[in-house]
Amino acid sequence: MQSIKRDLSFGLFLSAFVFGCALVWGSPFVKPAHAQEQPQQQAPPQQAQPDQPPQQAQPDPSEGKAQSKTFTGTVVKSGAAYVLRDSSGQVYKLDNTESAKPYEGKPVKVTGQLDEQAMLIHVESIEGSAA
Repeated sequence: MQSIKRDLSFGLFLSAFVFGCALVWGSPFVKPAHAQEQPQQQAPPQQAQPDQPPQQAQPDPSEGKAQSKTFTGTVVKSGAAYVLRDSSGQVYKLDNTESAKPYEGKPVKVTGQLDEQAMLIHVESIEGSAA
């Protein structure tokens, strides 16, 4: 009987301690009153942004259309493919190996669209350059 009373007393004490700590630190499941007011205070800046989307909407169509860029460097054979090595040593894969083949070892100017994730240039034109 004493062990039951002791266990019950300990359980009540532990529960009260946990409840007290939760009151002091706050519950992770309930936002404090001041935290609920902050999103309302942040809402006006978000409402001010509708003036800006026309400016932001202009770059969006250009993202769909990659712009051509010009790259200079030397065409080098890498396995069965040809790559462009620029003056800094950066290597770009070329998607059109047949057009790059005649320029192997020569300085060139490549015009195309860069796929930055694959470091691949979608070649539109290759021409020799004096470098």
